[in-house]
Amino acid sequence: MAAAESSFKIILGSSSMARQRILAEMGYEFTIMTADIDEKSIRKEKPEDLVTALAEAKANAIMARLQHTDILKNVACPTLLITADTVVVYKGTIREKPCNKDEAREFIKGYSGGHAAVVGSVLVTNLNSGASKGGWESAEVYFHDIPNEVIDSLIDEGIPFKVAGGLMLEHPLTLPFVDAVIGATDTVMGLSKSLTEKLIEEALCQPGSSPRVQNMS
Repeated sequence: MAAAESSFKIILGSSSMARQRILAEMGYEFTIMTADIDEKSIRKEKPEDLVTALAEAKANAIMARLQHTDILKNVACPTLLITADTVVVYKGTIREKPCNKDEAREFIKGYSGGHAAVVGSVLVTNLNSGASKGGWESAEVYFHDIPNEVIDSLIDEGIPFKVAGGLMLEHPLTLPFVDAVIGATDTVMGLSKSLTEKLIEEALCQPGSSPRVQNMS
């Protein structure tokens, strides 16, 4: 369902360049709002529960902000809010964005010659009907040995601090050392195309109870 054919608007609740690029590749036009939540304050033991809770928290924060704006004023067509979250799981431990250079180096050295799982959630909220549909997908990434100089270059560029687990699969320095991806590459990059498309369809078709955002501006 390309943007030119769609009869709805999209707000992407993410500052991630990868998610923006993926959604644009899907043919959609969208506006961007960020949630600016304290992600560390939300903790779950299972990675799928954590990414689901974080996507919901981001949606709730953005909807609260929308109540005090004119973004939805006089908009006749449905507006969908898309939020997402991604974590890396390495040897059973959930990894989010590294906090410092030492942690980033530890993360990437661990992937060298090994593998990690990526778990990503997507939540699509119909702000008009109140319908909200979410889900998650996972993928496995296997790596060749990553040279120390490549790790140093990634850290010097600040790349690991922008992504869960310090893992930016599509970066030119990282890509040559990816041995295989089991699952969807876009899931690893932060937004599963197939899951997002499915949830958009469901959020548009499922009747909701009431609008999720009432303009208060």
